[in-house]
Amino acid sequence: MADWSMEELQEWDEKICELGEKLGLDWYPIEYEICDYKEMMGHMAYTGLPTHYRHWSFGKSFDRIQTEYNLGMSGLPYEMIINSNPSISYLMTENPMPTHLLTMAHCVGHSDFFKNNRMFAETGADTAIDRFKAAGKRVKKYMEDPNIGVDEVERILDACHAIKFQVPRTPGIKRRNHKQLKKYYENLIKNDTQGWWSSTNFDINKIPLEPDTNLLAFIAEHNRYLEEWERDLIRIVEQESLYFVPQACTKIMNEGWACMIHEKILNELGIPDDYYLSFIRLHNQVVRPHLGRVNPYHLGFKIFKYIEKHHGFDECLRVRETHNDETFLKTFLNYELCKELNLFSYSFHQKEGYNRITDISGEDGWQTVRDDLIKNVGLNSIPVVMVKELLKDGTLILEHEHDGRDLELSEANKVFEHINDLWQGDVRFTTIIEDETWEF
Repeated sequence: MADWSMEELQEWDEKICELGEKLGLDWYPIEYEICDYKEMMGHMAYTGLPTHYRHWSFGKSFDRIQTEYNLGMSGLPYEMIINSNPSISYLMTENPMPTHLLTMAHCVGHSDFFKNNRMFAETGADTAIDRFKAAGKRVKKYMEDPNIGVDEVERILDACHAIKFQVPRTPGIKRRNHKQLKKYYENLIKNDTQGWWSSTNFDINKIPLEPDTNLLAFIAEHNRYLEEWERDLIRIVEQESLYFVPQACTKIMNEGWACMIHEKILNELGIPDDYYLSFIRLHNQVVRPHLGRVNPYHLGFKIFKYIEKHHGFDECLRVRETHNDETFLKTFLNYELCKELNLFSYSFHQKEGYNRITDISGEDGWQTVRDDLIKNVGLNSIPVVMVKELLKDGTLILEHEHDGRDLELSEANKVFEHINDLWQGDVRFTTIIEDETWEF
């Protein structure tokens, strides 16, 4: 039996909130749900959303999580919280009180980050749960429709999941569809007193008028062969992806901020000595460095502590509002921190058949190490595919935005098959491999 009660949780939650307010935090109300470890596995598999639509991949994820847990290969998270208003967090019945205290303080940090960071401004926290619930009901309806069925629904969802992050990565900039863009350019041409537009070869009838990074939305808008239920499924996945983009782009900041907040709160909470010893152990487990890979909790926590030491906590509050992981690392991960954290870059050499260190955090190499890290945080590790043109014969022209990293062709071919399945017509794809232009 757990060594805590609901009354105790409520009392500690009130104290945690008081300390959060003293720090100047502003977060959504948090609703805590008590669950056992199997339920937590289910929440993990379904990305924390209590009303997520059904798909075989979530069952596969659950099986993997359960197997790894049963074999002692991984533990379960102390916390999981949803970006919504109110925020929803899960507490496991099996955890002792010190773990719950750290979790609740950690969640206050997360919810504060959700509410204040600019990347989350357009995620619609007030309506998120209702939107996902409505989407889940529509997916279920299509699955139960005898004219559609589970197999057809999952075929579309499989294809959408393969390109789910081929969406805009800069939240806050609203995408304009073709009609809106055409009206915009027509006004520019109409009001062109200098004759600049008439001197160009700009084709006002081209689709799209600008390279489109939202592949899912473009297919939904321009594929004339789609059934309405297929179009709806594409939109569901697109909207879900846009909801998760800010989380992917702020993982290091978000976790680092939550760790900093739970440390500050727990140090001032007045917990018993035995609780405090457990807290120290849990905290160190969370923010410890990981061998051979970056622990976002550790990296984010260290950077925020550095900012506080040199610029004060008020600057930390400002930083958590204005940055994402890329700008955060670019601005604050300096030589001193890179050296302290023993960061280095490595790459796999095909001829030798093993990884080789390419740069270390010395005076000459730390910037390269930092930039290599930035290339692999969040969505930066996922290639960007843009819609360049839709030809009159229905051929879709796509282009990979090459950033110096070639595509893994075996993986690219699998994704390309899914794009073909969604488009239902000819698709041409251009990329660069070993400094040569390739077209598929």
